[in-house]
Amino acid sequence: MMPKSEPHPDQLAIDWEQDPAIETIIEARVAKRAEAAAFQWRLRLVAIETCMMGGLVIAAGLALDQPPLQTVRTGLIVAAACFASGMLLIGLSGACGMLFSRLSQWRAR
Repeated sequence: MMPKSEPHPDQLAIDWEQDPAIETIIEARVAKRAEAAAFQWRLRLVAIETCMMGGLVIAAGLALDQPPLQTVRTGLIVAAACFASGMLLIGLSGACGMLFSRLSQWRAR
């Protein structure tokens, strides 16, 4: 067990129990960072899904001896549709999240 270290005399001593505003500010900052990280992860997942679906369609078309230009065109169309649906899903989930948070704030009043 580590002994409790004494703060430096020049350091500002903060009493977390006496000042709950500091904890609220920290929680708000952490929530904002987590929300930004979650959005980036959603974009990464959409990008991965897009590449996988387009690649799988192209690979399947080439494996079935379909014309290469038509196979690539079809794969790109599938990838574009996959990307569009993923972005739509991210947008709609964000809009619903904001709507529900405003609704809960309205009900709390």
